[in-house]
Amino acid sequence: MLGHTRHHRGMLVAAVVLTVFAVAALWPGLLAAADPVATDYNAILQPPSAEHLLGTDQLGRDLYSRLIHGTRPSLVIGLGSTLVGLMLGAVIGLLAGVGPRIVETTLMRLTDIGLAFPEILLALLVLAVLGPGTINVLLAIGIGSAPGYARLIRAQARTVYTSLYVRSAVGFGLHPIVVFFRHVLPNAFGPVLVLATISAGTNIIIAAGLSFLGFGAAPPTPEWGLALAEGRNFVQHAWWIALAPGVAITVVVIALTVVGKHLESQLAGRS
Repeated sequence: MLGHTRHHRGMLVAAVVLTVFAVAALWPGLLAAADPVATDYNAILQPPSAEHLLGTDQLGRDLYSRLIHGTRPSLVIGLGSTLVGLMLGAVIGLLAGVGPRIVETTLMRLTDIGLAFPEILLALLVLAVLGPGTINVLLAIGIGSAPGYARLIRAQARTVYTSLYVRSAVGFGLHPIVVFFRHVLPNAFGPVLVLATISAGTNIIIAAGLSFLGFGAAPPTPEWGLALAEGRNFVQHAWWIALAPGVAITVVVIALTVVGKHLESQLAGRS
Protein backbone atom coordinates (compact mmCIF):
# COMPACT_ATOMS: atom_id res chain seq x y z
CA MET A 1 0.00 0.00 0.00
CA LEU A 2 2.84 2.39 0.90
CA GLY A 3 4.67 1.61 -2.34
CA HIS A 4 1.46 2.16 -4.29
CA THR A 5 0.99 5.57 -2.66
CA ARG A 6 4.58 6.58 -3.35
CA HIS A 7 4.18 5.50 -6.97
CA HIS A 8 1.14 7.73 -7.44
CA ARG A 9 2.84 10.63 -5.65
CA GLY A 10 5.81 10.30 -7.97
CA MET A 11 3.50 10.23 -10.98
CA LEU A 12 1.69 13.33 -9.72
CA VAL A 13 4.95 15.24 -9.19
CA ALA A 14 6.17 14.21 -12.63
CA ALA A 15 2.91 15.38 -14.21
CA VAL A 16 3.14 18.75 -12.46
CA VAL A 17 6.77 19.18 -13.56
CA LEU A 18 5.96 18.36 -17.18
CA THR A 19 2.98 20.72 -17.08
CA VAL A 20 5.19 23.58 -15.90
CA PHE A 21 7.70 22.93 -18.66
CA ALA A 22 4.88 22.64 -21.19
CA VAL A 23 3.65 26.10 -20.15
CA ALA A 24 7.20 27.42 -20.42
CA ALA A 25 7.48 25.99 -23.93
CA LEU A 26 4.10 27.25 -25.16
CA TRP A 27 3.84 30.58 -23.32
CA PRO A 28 7.32 31.56 -22.06
CA GLY A 29 6.22 35.17 -21.60
CA LEU A 30 3.92 34.12 -18.76
CA LEU A 31 6.88 32.95 -16.68
CA ALA A 32 9.66 35.27 -17.83
CA ALA A 33 9.07 38.82 -19.02
CA ALA A 34 12.72 39.75 -19.67
CA ASP A 35 14.17 39.56 -23.18
CA PRO A 36 16.33 36.40 -23.27
CA VAL A 37 18.79 37.86 -25.79
CA ALA A 38 19.06 41.39 -24.36
CA THR A 39 22.58 42.18 -23.16
CA ASP A 40 23.50 44.36 -20.21
CA TYR A 41 27.22 45.02 -19.87
CA ASN A 42 26.66 46.52 -16.44
CA ALA A 43 25.38 43.17 -15.15
CA ILE A 44 27.99 40.73 -16.48
CA LEU A 45 28.44 37.45 -14.57
CA GLN A 46 26.26 38.44 -11.64
CA PRO A 47 25.34 35.58 -9.25
CA PRO A 48 21.69 34.71 -8.52
CA SER A 49 19.89 37.59 -6.81
CA ALA A 50 16.44 39.11 -6.39
CA GLU A 51 16.89 41.02 -9.65
CA HIS A 52 18.25 38.05 -11.60
CA LEU A 53 16.91 34.83 -10.06
CA LEU A 54 19.47 32.58 -11.77
CA GLY A 55 22.16 35.21 -12.30
CA THR A 56 23.53 36.54 -15.58
CA ASP A 57 25.97 35.23 -18.17
CA GLN A 58 29.12 36.66 -19.76
CA LEU A 59 27.05 39.13 -21.79
CA GLY A 60 24.82 40.22 -18.94
CA ARG A 61 21.79 38.27 -20.20
CA ASP A 62 19.23 37.11 -17.65
CA LEU A 63 19.70 33.36 -17.22
CA TYR A 64 16.22 32.75 -15.83
CA SER A 65 14.66 34.23 -18.95
CA ARG A 66 17.02 32.26 -21.18
CA LEU A 67 16.15 29.07 -19.31
CA ILE A 68 12.41 29.60 -19.75
CA HIS A 69 12.63 30.67 -23.38
CA GLY A 70 15.07 27.84 -24.07
CA THR A 71 12.47 25.26 -23.05
CA ARG A 72 10.66 25.36 -26.40
CA PRO A 73 13.60 24.58 -28.73
CA SER A 74 14.96 21.98 -26.32
CA LEU A 75 11.66 20.12 -25.99
CA VAL A 76 10.80 20.51 -29.68
CA ILE A 77 14.04 18.78 -30.64
CA GLY A 78 13.64 16.05 -28.00
CA LEU A 79 9.96 15.32 -28.57
CA GLY A 80 10.03 15.98 -32.32
CA SER A 81 12.92 13.58 -32.82
CA THR A 82 10.99 10.97 -30.82
CA LEU A 83 8.02 11.39 -33.16
CA VAL A 84 10.25 11.13 -36.25
CA GLY A 85 11.94 8.00 -34.91
CA LEU A 86 8.60 6.46 -33.94
CA MET A 87 7.04 7.10 -37.35
CA LEU A 88 10.06 5.86 -39.29
CA GLY A 89 10.42 2.84 -37.02
CA ALA A 90 6.71 2.10 -37.32
CA VAL A 91 6.88 2.00 -41.11
CA ILE A 92 9.89 -0.30 -41.08
CA GLY A 93 8.63 -2.50 -38.24
CA LEU A 94 5.12 -2.95 -39.59
CA LEU A 95 6.34 -3.76 -43.09
CA ALA A 96 8.74 -6.32 -41.64
CA GLY A 97 6.10 -7.72 -39.28
CA VAL A 98 3.35 -8.37 -41.81
CA GLY A 99 5.25 -8.38 -45.09
CA PRO A 100 6.76 -11.26 -47.09
CA ARG A 101 9.88 -13.02 -45.82
CA ILE A 102 12.20 -11.23 -48.26
CA VAL A 103 10.92 -7.82 -47.07
CA GLU A 104 11.29 -8.81 -43.42
CA THR A 105 14.82 -10.14 -43.90
CA THR A 106 16.00 -7.07 -45.82
CA LEU A 107 14.53 -4.53 -43.41
CA MET A 108 15.70 -6.37 -40.30
CA ARG A 109 19.26 -6.64 -41.60
CA LEU A 110 19.27 -2.89 -42.22
CA THR A 111 17.85 -2.40 -38.74
CA ASP A 112 20.60 -4.57 -37.25
CA ILE A 113 23.19 -2.35 -38.94
CA GLY A 114 21.55 0.70 -37.38
CA LEU A 115 21.44 -0.93 -33.95
CA ALA A 116 25.18 -1.63 -34.18
CA PHE A 117 25.79 2.10 -33.70
CA PRO A 118 25.00 4.09 -30.54
CA GLU A 119 22.17 6.55 -31.19
CA ILE A 120 24.34 9.64 -30.75
CA LEU A 121 27.00 8.26 -33.13
CA LEU A 122 24.38 7.45 -35.74
CA ALA A 123 22.98 10.95 -35.29
CA LEU A 124 26.46 12.40 -35.82
CA LEU A 125 26.81 10.40 -39.03
CA VAL A 126 23.50 11.81 -40.27
CA LEU A 127 24.58 15.33 -39.30
CA ALA A 128 27.78 14.84 -41.28
CA VAL A 129 25.54 14.51 -44.34
CA LEU A 130 22.82 17.05 -43.47
CA GLY A 131 24.98 19.64 -41.74
CA PRO A 132 24.32 21.45 -38.43
CA GLY A 133 21.07 23.17 -37.52
CA THR A 134 18.09 22.68 -35.23
CA ILE A 135 15.91 20.86 -37.79
CA ASN A 136 18.81 18.68 -38.90
CA VAL A 137 19.55 17.72 -35.28
CA LEU A 138 15.88 16.77 -34.85
CA LEU A 139 15.96 14.60 -37.97
CA ALA A 140 19.33 13.08 -37.09
CA ILE A 141 18.24 12.00 -33.62
CA GLY A 142 14.97 10.66 -35.03
CA ILE A 143 16.79 8.58 -37.64
CA GLY A 144 19.23 7.38 -35.01
CA SER A 145 16.42 6.16 -32.74
CA ALA A 146 14.33 4.55 -35.50
CA PRO A 147 16.04 1.10 -35.49
CA GLY A 148 15.06 0.49 -31.85
CA TYR A 149 11.43 1.27 -32.57
CA ALA A 150 11.49 -0.82 -35.74
CA ARG A 151 12.78 -3.87 -33.90
CA LEU A 152 10.14 -3.64 -31.15
CA ILE A 153 7.25 -2.87 -33.51
CA ARG A 154 8.23 -5.73 -35.80
CA ALA A 155 8.20 -8.18 -32.87
CA GLN A 156 4.84 -6.90 -31.61
CA ALA A 157 3.27 -6.87 -35.08
CA ARG A 158 4.51 -10.40 -35.81
CA THR A 159 3.10 -11.67 -32.50
CA VAL A 160 -0.31 -10.12 -33.11
CA TYR A 161 -0.42 -11.03 -36.80
CA THR A 162 0.22 -14.72 -36.09
CA SER A 163 -2.16 -14.91 -33.12
CA LEU A 164 -5.21 -17.17 -33.21
CA TYR A 165 -7.86 -14.44 -33.14
CA VAL A 166 -6.27 -12.62 -36.10
CA ARG A 167 -6.07 -15.85 -38.09
CA SER A 168 -9.71 -16.51 -37.21
CA ALA A 169 -10.71 -13.04 -38.39
CA VAL A 170 -8.96 -13.63 -41.71
CA GLY A 171 -10.54 -17.07 -41.96
CA PHE A 172 -14.01 -15.58 -41.51
CA GLY A 173 -13.40 -13.35 -44.52
CA LEU A 174 -12.37 -10.08 -42.86
CA HIS A 175 -10.26 -8.07 -45.31
CA PRO A 176 -6.51 -8.05 -44.46
CA ILE A 177 -6.44 -4.24 -44.46
CA VAL A 178 -9.29 -4.16 -41.95
CA VAL A 179 -7.51 -6.77 -39.83
CA PHE A 180 -4.34 -4.69 -39.95
CA PHE A 181 -5.94 -1.45 -38.77
CA ARG A 182 -8.41 -2.99 -36.33
CA HIS A 183 -6.21 -5.60 -34.64
CA VAL A 184 -2.53 -5.45 -35.59
CA LEU A 185 -1.88 -1.72 -35.40
CA PRO A 186 -3.56 -0.94 -32.03
CA ASN A 187 -2.17 -4.01 -30.26
CA ALA A 188 1.36 -3.53 -31.59
CA PHE A 189 1.73 0.02 -30.31
CA GLY A 190 1.11 -0.38 -26.56
CA PRO A 191 4.70 -1.22 -25.49
CA VAL A 192 6.05 1.13 -28.18
CA LEU A 193 4.38 4.15 -26.59
CA VAL A 194 6.05 3.26 -23.29
CA LEU A 195 9.42 3.10 -25.02
CA ALA A 196 8.73 6.41 -26.79
CA THR A 197 7.93 8.16 -23.50
CA ILE A 198 11.15 6.99 -21.88
CA SER A 199 13.20 7.57 -25.04
CA ALA A 200 11.98 11.17 -25.24
CA GLY A 201 14.11 11.92 -22.19
CA THR A 202 17.11 10.24 -23.78
CA ASN A 203 16.59 12.25 -26.96
CA ILE A 204 16.52 15.49 -24.96
CA ILE A 205 19.91 14.55 -23.50
CA ILE A 206 21.29 13.68 -26.96
CA ALA A 207 19.91 16.94 -28.37
CA ALA A 208 21.59 18.91 -25.59
CA GLY A 209 24.83 17.02 -26.22
CA LEU A 210 24.76 17.79 -29.94
CA SER A 211 24.00 21.45 -29.25
CA PHE A 212 26.86 21.43 -26.74
CA LEU A 213 29.14 20.23 -29.57
CA GLY A 214 27.93 23.03 -31.83
CA PHE A 215 25.58 21.11 -34.13
CA GLY A 216 22.30 22.56 -32.86
CA ALA A 217 20.97 26.06 -32.30
CA ALA A 218 23.28 28.95 -33.08
CA PRO A 219 23.96 31.82 -30.64
CA PRO A 220 22.26 33.89 -29.33
CA THR A 221 19.31 31.45 -29.41
CA PRO A 222 18.33 30.38 -25.87
CA GLU A 223 18.64 26.57 -25.79
CA TRP A 224 19.68 24.31 -22.93
CA GLY A 225 22.51 22.48 -24.67
CA LEU A 226 23.92 25.72 -26.05
CA ALA A 227 23.66 27.26 -22.57
CA LEU A 228 25.75 24.41 -21.18
CA ALA A 229 28.35 24.99 -23.88
CA GLU A 230 28.48 28.71 -23.10
CA GLY A 231 28.87 28.05 -19.38
CA ARG A 232 31.70 25.51 -19.60
CA ASN A 233 34.37 28.23 -19.79
CA PHE A 234 33.07 29.93 -16.65
CA VAL A 235 32.53 26.94 -14.34
CA GLN A 236 35.13 28.09 -11.80
CA HIS A 237 34.05 31.73 -11.65
CA ALA A 238 30.36 31.63 -12.67
CA TRP A 239 29.05 28.15 -11.92
CA TRP A 240 25.42 29.31 -12.13
CA ILE A 241 25.56 29.65 -15.94
CA ALA A 242 25.70 25.90 -16.55
CA LEU A 243 23.81 24.86 -13.42
CA ALA A 244 20.30 25.95 -14.45
CA PRO A 245 20.13 24.23 -17.87
CA GLY A 246 21.79 21.13 -16.42
CA VAL A 247 19.19 20.88 -13.66
CA ALA A 248 16.36 21.55 -16.15
CA ILE A 249 17.50 18.72 -18.42
CA THR A 250 17.83 16.36 -15.46
CA VAL A 251 14.40 17.19 -14.05
CA VAL A 252 12.61 16.79 -17.40
CA VAL A 253 14.33 13.49 -18.13
CA ILE A 254 13.46 12.10 -14.69
CA ALA A 255 9.84 13.23 -15.05
CA LEU A 256 9.50 11.59 -18.47
CA THR A 257 11.06 8.40 -17.13
CA VAL A 258 8.60 8.31 -14.21
CA VAL A 259 5.68 8.73 -16.63
CA GLY A 260 7.09 6.02 -18.88
CA LYS A 261 7.51 3.61 -15.98
CA HIS A 262 3.94 4.35 -14.87
CA LEU A 263 2.63 3.52 -18.35
CA GLU A 264 4.73 0.37 -18.33
CA SER A 265 3.23 -0.77 -15.02
CA GLN A 266 -0.26 0.02 -16.27
CA LEU A 267 0.33 -2.02 -19.41
CA ALA A 268 1.76 -4.92 -17.42
CA GLY A 269 -1.25 -4.83 -15.08
CA ARG A 270 -3.64 -5.22 -18.00
CA SER A 271 -1.75 -8.13 -19.55
